[in-house]
Amino acid sequence: MTILITGATGKLGSKIVENVLARVSPEEVAVSVRDTSKAEGLKVLGVDVRRGDFDDPESLDEAFEGVDKLLIISTDGDNETRIKQHANAVDAAKRSGVAFVAYTSIAQAPESTNIMAPPHVATEKAIKESGLTYALLRNNWYIENEASTIQQVMTGAPWVTSAGDGKVGWATQDDYAEAAAIVLTEGGHENKIYELSGPLYSQQEFVDTLSDVLGNDVVLQDVTDEEYAAGMRQAGLTEPVVDIVVGIQQSIRSGSLDVPDSDFEELLGRPVTPLRDAVKQVVDGLSAGK
Repeated sequence: MTILITGATGKLGSKIVENVLARVSPEEVAVSVRDTSKAEGLKVLGVDVRRGDFDDPESLDEAFEGVDKLLIISTDGDNETRIKQHANAVDAAKRSGVAFVAYTSIAQAPESTNIMAPPHVATEKAIKESGLTYALLRNNWYIENEASTIQQVMTGAPWVTSAGDGKVGWATQDDYAEAAAIVLTEGGHENKIYELSGPLYSQQEFVDTLSDVLGNDVVLQDVTDEEYAAGMRQAGLTEPVVDIVVGIQQSIRSGSLDVPDSDFEELLGRPVTPLRDAVKQVVDGLSAGK
């Protein structure tokens, strides 16, 4: 049995590898990375480190050779680039005879209005049409995504949002990584779709929790999309990035991350990390300079 994880040196990927290694021997684990020099630590542990570039289909054919279970971690970049890259990975998995493919998707992908949803919708479709046995891991929102905003708040800034009353199912990357590792190392997940969302909280509830962790009152500043965009430009974000972050606020406001029924706790076999503990992890990491 060979389990291969793509993007294994990224923030989420490295946590998934760690969780998989806690369940199976290193000899059963392979990783696919663009720069193998960044995975020397995994090689020392006995993990099979392979070069795989989502922009180079031939490299993926080599990376996926002999793989039984594959995790495709969604890439970064603009939507068009990500759709092409993910399609390359799915096609290579099929050519290589991979028996099972798991993919890190987004909450409620088919119905999502999230600006980041199109690559996930396209990739889910490609996986299903490929005939491959699969598991779709529809991740809600990483608490770590809020680190830069939390850092600003720690310097005295307000929590600025245009997400209104939209709710989010925040959870830690550690929780998402454990869920992925379970799917990769255990049976019974064939052709399953998992909505992985933590308990739902509004921006105000999140800010109340952050206030409790920091020991001071954080002000929530509810603004329009235009005001939010202006603030992001003032902070130095480029126009394409401003469009993305404003789009995320809009999608939260429209309910794209408001997942009424989650499979997270059933898959983990335990509750997800409580919001306060998750926020404290981020705060402690920022305080330690991590």
